[in-house]
Amino acid sequence: MTRPPSTGPLPVLLVVYGRGAATAPGVLTTARRRCTVVFFGDLGDPEVAADLARLPEGTLVVDTAGLSREQLCAKAHEFGPSAVVTFKDSLLRDAAAIAERCGLRFHDPATVEALVDKHRQRATLAAAGVQTTVCRRIRSAADLRPALAATGAPAVLKPCSGAGSVNTCLVNDAEELEDRYAEFTRGTGLRGDYVLEEYLPGDTTVVGEFWGDYVSVESLVEDGRIHTAAVTGKLPLAFPFRETGYFIPALLPDGLAQSVVRLEQRALRALGIRHGVTHTEIKFTPQGPRLIEVNGRLGGHVADILNRAAGVDLLGLAVGLALGDRVTPQALPGPGSHDGGVAFQYFLSPPFDGLAPGGAGLVDDLYGIPGVDLVDARIDPAWRADWRAGTEWLVGTVYGSADGFAGLRATVEAIQQRMETFWR
Repeated sequence: MTRPPSTGPLPVLLVVYGRGAATAPGVLTTARRRCTVVFFGDLGDPEVAADLARLPEGTLVVDTAGLSREQLCAKAHEFGPSAVVTFKDSLLRDAAAIAERCGLRFHDPATVEALVDKHRQRATLAAAGVQTTVCRRIRSAADLRPALAATGAPAVLKPCSGAGSVNTCLVNDAEELEDRYAEFTRGTGLRGDYVLEEYLPGDTTVVGEFWGDYVSVESLVEDGRIHTAAVTGKLPLAFPFRETGYFIPALLPDGLAQSVVRLEQRALRALGIRHGVTHTEIKFTPQGPRLIEVNGRLGGHVADILNRAAGVDLLGLAVGLALGDRVTPQALPGPGSHDGGVAFQYFLSPPFDGLAPGGAGLVDDLYGIPGVDLVDARIDPAWRADWRAGTEWLVGTVYGSADGFAGLRATVEAIQQRMETFWR
């Protein structure tokens, strides 16, 4: 990306912060000498408070606990920001409101609603002729059986606004649907807005059964121009829809990457995305590639893998885009393969519920596997598997690389073999 030279004080980047696709230290490091960063975070959230407390002394942090959206926008306006970003789905509405109040480029509020509301997103894509996926909103238990009659079984139950596969599962009949909905909403004190969607069956023949039957597309959108940064490959899901690992570049047959990108770009235009970073998941089905969902932020874990695979700093590009940098397409690897080998992350997550972690010697064992560069694991004997907590409910992540896909498969298979004796 390029930007014109400037003089005077550094521009102010306002980060609406929550634990998501980028860490607070990562943002601060990326923004060093480029802008002044102001973190807006709810310090009533223990995780957010802990993250922001670890930042260097003098970092500007604003506690947003208890603020209405109007108060949040007024507080943001006081800083005279030049840009606003967030890396968490649930904070997109706040970031959009701040952008509108301060005259900044970001997803507009209408687009944000289609990004964070899965029912509205499906309806918008269908109305634009991009893809029709049967989807029904669930506001109470009375909506369950009519919704299942529309989607058919099996179907996928998930929060209307959610991420990371939290409280997401497959249901095979009306009784199971009612039980799961009651389980997910019990004691929440909330209305319990969920969606029930038709299940998209996967086609494992596209890339082979060892690999995941879906990918994600990472893009930068600048004034309506879509620049593809990468297509990210996936490992197969763990029960019920928990991700187990990513790798870049994706392993795809000739021409399929381009087909996937064309579908993604049609979706981004239909949703009205004009400026920002997107992460779009697409599944291979017997009917061809089909959209799972579009997210209006950086994809979790993707920035690290892309940087190691191709030397592309996606987080830096996201910050630069918010600050007004121009995208330089030739600096992006795009959907095809590149010369940096294959980089991956493998998530240390149990195959099913009710399991506990084994001894901490796992870390040393995994370092003996060719291709493993780093094991980031915290082994707590009291930890217990809970699929309802989604993708992030894991004990650690393995980072590594390989010269090609055969090497990647050998490394992953070795990790999986070691992990079979770890869970108990």
